[in-house]
Amino acid sequence: MDMKHLADKGLVLLGCGKMGSAMLAGWLKDGLPAASVFVLDPYPSDWLLTTNVHINTDLPTDPAIVLVAVKPQMMGEALPVMAAMGNGDTVFVSVAAGTPIAQFEDVLGGQTPIVRAMPNTPAAIGRGITAIIGNRHVSDAALDLADQLLAAIGQVVRLETEDQIDAVTGVSGSGPAYVFHLIETLAQAGEAQGLSADLAMQLAKATVGGAGALAEVAEEDPTQLRINVTSPNGTTQAALEVLMDEGRGFPNLLDRAVAAAVTRSKELARG
Repeated sequence: MDMKHLADKGLVLLGCGKMGSAMLAGWLKDGLPAASVFVLDPYPSDWLLTTNVHINTDLPTDPAIVLVAVKPQMMGEALPVMAAMGNGDTVFVSVAAGTPIAQFEDVLGGQTPIVRAMPNTPAAIGRGITAIIGNRHVSDAALDLADQLLAAIGQVVRLETEDQIDAVTGVSGSGPAYVFHLIETLAQAGEAQGLSADLAMQLAKATVGGAGALAEVAEEDPTQLRINVTSPNGTTQAALEVLMDEGRGFPNLLDRAVAAAVTRSKELARG
């Protein structure tokens, strides 16, 4: 199964909000013909209307891929529309949070190839990271194609078991919010030390964004990068003694935060 197979058989995109639009833009940029894409969305955006894809029309009977990108609360209404495509060769790829593979199998049939994916919000600018896992009916070729499609919105990693999705949710799925809060609080700390609100926010955004970009491309790991900028008895060391405190600093705080997110992810999956 490859991109030619996808172009020939067609791709159905169920839901085209921010995540769906980001993926579709990447696919079209990478050369997937607009005529091969069928979008179902009750409120198509102005941008979507300019893409020349099929919108809310009759669907192919056995498309190569159905990519499910609706909000979790809409799943109960949207998924049964696709039931006729289940138990066949069509591969269902879901980027909907909190919906386990078993729930798809209940609606679509137990023989349906299903790939569950957990992206995160930087996917909207092509800088996301998505973890994927397929059920036993997903071939290696189909998983490769799902990987290729999701690469349109950033990096893709493969999980060993579906249970790992909860940990991924706690780290990268919810993780952007932790970073946004870091930016908020870093800017507020700058204001407390006499900077204007605008300047403190500019400094905080650029610092977090730049440090993250450096961590991604540097040969050294983040531990070494931290050591590199920490002069003995200097200003950074003084700050890190607070942040790295075992009881009150980042290690304990983030461990509890991620654990809380993982616990909630498990609760949501159980319904």
